[in-house]
Amino acid sequence: MKRPRKRASSVAVIDIGSNSVRLVVYETMARSLVTIFNEKALCGLGREVQSTGLLAEDAVAKALTALRRFRALCRIQQVGRVFAIATAACRDAKNGPDFIAKAERICGAHIEILSGPREAKLSALGVVSGIHNPDGIVGDLGGGSLELIDVQKNRIHSGVTLPLGSLALQDLSDKSLKRAERIVRDDLSDVAQLKAGRGRTFYAVGGTWRALARIHIVQSGYPLRVMHGYSIPAADALDFARRLRRLAAANMLADIEMVADARRPLLTYAALVLEYIIRVGQPKTIVFSTFGVREGLLYEMLPPQERAKDGFICAAQTLNGLLSRSARHAEELVAWTDRLMRVVKLRETEEDRRLRHAACLLSDIGWRVHPDHRGEETLSLITNGNFGSISHQGRAFVALSVFYRYAGLSEENEPPTQIRELVPPAMNERARILGAAFRVAHLISAARTGVLPATHFRTGSRKLMLVFEHRMVDLVADRVGSRFKQLARLVGRAGSIVRS
Repeated sequence: MKRPRKRASSVAVIDIGSNSVRLVVYETMARSLVTIFNEKALCGLGREVQSTGLLAEDAVAKALTALRRFRALCRIQQVGRVFAIATAACRDAKNGPDFIAKAERICGAHIEILSGPREAKLSALGVVSGIHNPDGIVGDLGGGSLELIDVQKNRIHSGVTLPLGSLALQDLSDKSLKRAERIVRDDLSDVAQLKAGRGRTFYAVGGTWRALARIHIVQSGYPLRVMHGYSIPAADALDFARRLRRLAAANMLADIEMVADARRPLLTYAALVLEYIIRVGQPKTIVFSTFGVREGLLYEMLPPQERAKDGFICAAQTLNGLLSRSARHAEELVAWTDRLMRVVKLRETEEDRRLRHAACLLSDIGWRVHPDHRGEETLSLITNGNFGSISHQGRAFVALSVFYRYAGLSEENEPPTQIRELVPPAMNERARILGAAFRVAHLISAARTGVLPATHFRTGSRKLMLVFEHRMVDLVADRVGSRFKQLARLVGRAGSIVRS
C-alpha cells in the first residue's frame, strides 16, 4: 500500500502591497521564524490610486507576472501552506476586486484584503513577535497608507489608517513636496494614537523606512548591518530626516547606491512623514523593525502558549540544536550558571538573566570552526543573526560572552572595539565573567551531559570553590584550576578546586 505523502512543514506568505509584491517562505510555523526564501518585485500598484481610483495597467501586469513566479517557486520548494494578503492599493482601487480575482486564480489561494484596522493590528502583532516587551507606537508605512497603533508588551490598542503611504503621498501631491508637506502636517496634527507616544518608542515598520535605516547605518559608520532593532534617538532621527529632504531638494538622492532605484524617489516622502511623526508625537527613540504584517499574520495563528514564549530564547534553542555538540549540555550550562550567579551574589535584572541564558545556549555553536577563528566567527554569527526579540546591545553582549569563551581573556585577543563599544563597560565586564565561566564549564565537561550537575560552588572568606563530586574527581587538572582561578578573580574572589 502506498503511504500518504507527508505534508511539508514550510509556510509562505504572499504580500501584495501598494509598492511591492513579496514572497517570503519560512521553514516552519514557529515562535522564532526562520526565513528560507525572500523575494520582492517593486510593482507600484498604488502609484495612481489616489488620483485615478485605479490600479495602473502596467503595474497590474507586472504584479501578475510576479505572482506566477511566486506560485511556481512555492511549487518547486514544496511549500506546505500558502497565505496571501493584500493591503491599501487593492482595498481602495475600483478595479481592485478584478485584480484580486485574477491573482487568486494564479496563486491558488484565497487572498485576504486587509482593512485598515486589520493591517494596523497585524503590524503591531509583528512588532510584538519581533521586539522584546515593546512599549510605544507602531507606525507601518507602506506604499498606500500609514498605520499607527499603540502597543504595550502584548497589549494592542485600536489603530488608525491614514493615506500617507509614500506612493499615495506622491500621487496626492502631484509630486510637489510643498503640497505633500501640507498634507502630512494636516493629517498628523491631531492624531490621538500619535500623541500617546510622547516620551516612548516609535517602532518604524515598512520597506521605505528600512531603506532610511540602511542609509543612516552606512553614513554613521555603525558597526552592524542589521536593520531590525536599529535604534536612533528621536532628535538624531529628526535631523537625519531633514537632511534627506535637503538632499532631495538638491537632487542628490540618486547618489544613494544602497537603495533600489525604484524606491529612491519615495525616500523623501518617507522622511517627510517621519519628520512630522517626531515633531507631533515627540517620541524618545526610533526603533526600526523588520517584523511587520507578515510576521504578525503568522504570530496570530500560533497557540497562546507558543505566543507567550521568548522569541530570542527560541531562536537560540534552534541554533543550539542545529550547531552545538549537545543541546542538553547547554541546558545544563544554564542551570550551572544560575547556581554560580546565586553563590557569588552577582545581581541580575530579568533582561540580564535572559541574555545569559541565551549565551549559554549559543556557547558551543562554533566548535566546527578552526580553533584560531572560533571567536571572530561566532561574534559575527550572533551580532548579525537573522532573529528578533533582541536589541543591538543585547546582541553584542551575547556575542562578546561567546567570543571570550573561545578567544580567551588576554589583551592579545580583544574583540573589535566597535562591537565592544555597543555595550557599557559594566556590561562588557559581565560578558567577560560569563565567557570565563564558559571556559571552565566546557573544559571540565567536554560539552557532555551529566558532568556539570556533579560540580558545585561554595564560598567562604572571600574564596570561591568549585567542588567535584567523588565520581568526577578524575576530571580535575591544573588547567581546570587555572581557568577557575581566573573566573574567581573576575568576581573578586580567590579560587580553588575541591574534591569531595
